[in-house]
Parts: sequence; structure tokens; C-alpha cells
Amino acid sequence: MSSVSSAASSNTNILWFLPTHGDGRYLGTATGGREVNFNYLRQVAQAADQLGYFGVLLPTGRSCEDSWIVASAVAPFTERLRYLVAVRPGLQSPSVAARMTATLDRITNGRLLINVVTGGDPVESKGDGVFLDHDERYQVTREFLAVYDDLLGGKTVNIEGKHIRIEDGRLLFPPVQSPRPPLYFGGSSDAGIDVAVDSVDKYLTWGEPPAQVADKVSRVAAAAARRRRRLSFGIRLHVIVRETSDQAWRAADGLIKHVTDETIASAQQIFARMDSVGQQRMMALHRGRRDQLEISPNLWAGVGLVRGGAGTALVGDPSTVAARIGEYRDIGIDTFILSGYPHLEEAYRFAELVFPLLSLQQGDHASRLRVNTGPFGETIANDRRPLVKASQS
Repeated sequence: MSSVSSAASSNTNILWFLPTHGDGRYLGTATGGREVNFNYLRQVAQAADQLGYFGVLLPTGRSCEDSWIVASAVAPFTERLRYLVAVRPGLQSPSVAARMTATLDRITNGRLLINVVTGGDPVESKGDGVFLDHDERYQVTREFLAVYDDLLGGKTVNIEGKHIRIEDGRLLFPPVQSPRPPLYFGGSSDAGIDVAVDSVDKYLTWGEPPAQVADKVSRVAAAAARRRRRLSFGIRLHVIVRETSDQAWRAADGLIKHVTDETIASAQQIFARMDSVGQQRMMALHRGRRDQLEISPNLWAGVGLVRGGAGTALVGDPSTVAARIGEYRDIGIDTFILSGYPHLEEAYRFAELVFPLLSLQQGDHASRLRVNTGPFGETIANDRRPLVKASQS
């Protein structure tokens, strides 16, 4: 297994989200829903690329379009944007996954990031032909990553494990990135953390309050140190940012204004069947109740009433949201994977309002905001240019 050591950067990486499972102005309703087709996904990706986001996360699972196909289709329309795409131990052969990884890394010229997803919904897993319990899935993940890592590193693999058997496994076309694209991984259970500290580069957590995230980061970092490894850390959050705090909180309330108690109960029942410790921790933040959704200053759990996985959002004006991001950075988080509704508009809002307040590693390729000098746009009365630049307005 590779002994990749990743120290936290002094700068911050911000990734956005490609909503391959749907998008809209409101949660928990068809009202304000938006058709998510290839053209829309390409539009979101191109916006993220132009605005200077480091990359985009593509979700995985039966509720989504296939992430590998979408990434390979959209990537040629972007220039620098990276694509965080999932490998699925138990659903894929590690040899096939290694070939897919090397191919996509090559055709994107090294713009691939890998999200290792073990899965947390037994019902969905059975629909995909996987009938393993929680800890067994992590055993498969460990064996999978050992083979996957060796193949991408140019080794020939012969192994007979408990779950995986490979004879004369090899990769003829290597990835662009050496020794392989970075591995991202999220798992809050003991079994998940045990795999992470041996195998991956960046450990991900969902957006819990800073104190809980600090405890988790400390725990994972200590476990990695005992294995003589060092991981970097990322967090998955939604964002609702507006020019004023009042506007942002009204937008948060509006996002769930069509959500009924019946919809919440139905969603929480589905989440309760999952054996994901991370999902259980998300549910515990709000317990399906609407009355105490600000679980930490400017951290709102309303999304998690009806959405699985990442269920919290940073809410506020630009300086407040930037300050909250700074609190997570102080804990050791260097990568933020963000999203907002609708994803196209919120990508612009966050980049235009918050990016100038952050120290971004990816900022060197962002398109500079500038005055449109006409004949349409910012020129006043088709004759006079504004005195203030667009980026300062």
C-alpha cells in the first residue's frame, strides 16, 4: 500500500457539486424542480470551472446518473476543473476500477480525484447484489484498495484474499498522476477509520459542528500517526450565502417551505434503516424536528430533514460564512466540498461573495470579474462606465 503523506495546505481548496440526482429551488417537493440533463450538468461544470472551483464531486448510487459516464462526458467542456468520482468496492473489480481510473485520468490530463465509497444503505446494496454487513463491506474495501493501489502503481498483482482473488493482474496504461490520483474517503465508524488511516490520502467528514469535527479529526490523525501516516482532511457542506444575514436565513427557511411533516417522517424512516454511522450522526443533529435547526452558529441542519448524506448548510452573509470556514480550517480542514440550491445560481453566489475573502489554492486560474463595457450589461445609459469594478460592487 502506498505511503502517501499529505500535509494540510496553507491554502483552501473549494469543490462544488454536480447534482446528478436532481436540482431545484426547494427541497422535498416537485415545486420549483429543475430538469437535470446533460446540458444542465455541463452548464454547472463550466460555471464551476470558470469561477475557479478546484473541482466537482459527482454523487454515486442508484438515485444518481452514473458518475463515471457523466464525468467523462462533461470533462472535455472544461479546462482545469477536477472530477471527484467514486470507486465502489464490492460493486467493481479492483482491476476494472484501476483501468477506468487510469483511462479517465489520462483523457482529462490528470484532473481525476477518487472518492472511495463503501456504501451505507443495506437495501440499496442488496439491489446492487451486495449482501455483506457493515464491517464486512470495509473488509472488502481494504482488500480492494490494496489491489487497486498496487495496480495503479505499476505492480503485477497475485492475491487470494477472503473476498478478492486476482491472478496476474496488471495495468498496461498508467494514470497521468503519480503514483495515482488522490484517494478521498469518508467513514465515521471504527471500521471505516481503520481502513482510512492505512489506505487513503484525504479523510472526509460531513458538516457536523466544529467541536465534533475537531474530535473526529483528532481521532483520525492520531490513528494515522500510529501507522506512521499523515492524512489531510475535507468536509462536505451545503451553503446558503446572501449579501445580508437576514436574506440568507430567509433563503434557508424558504428552501424547506414546501416540506411537510409526512415528507420528513418518510425520509427519516429511510435514513433509519441505514447502517452508516455518519448518517446516524447526521440524524442526531436535528432528530427530525424543525424547531432547533441551527445546531451551531450559522450551521443549519434543515437540509438533513429530507436529504440523506450531507445534511447541514453554512448560512449567512459573506464575511460570516468565511469566518465559519476559517473555524474549520483552524481544526485542520483544507478541502471544502460545497453545494447549494439551485446549484448553478449558488455556485455563482458563493464564488462572487465568498471567494474574495478566502485564501484559495485554485485562485490562479479563476476568470477575473470585470466590468462589462457594453454595448449591453454594466455600461450605464450605453455611455458611461461605472466607477466601481464589478468585483467590488
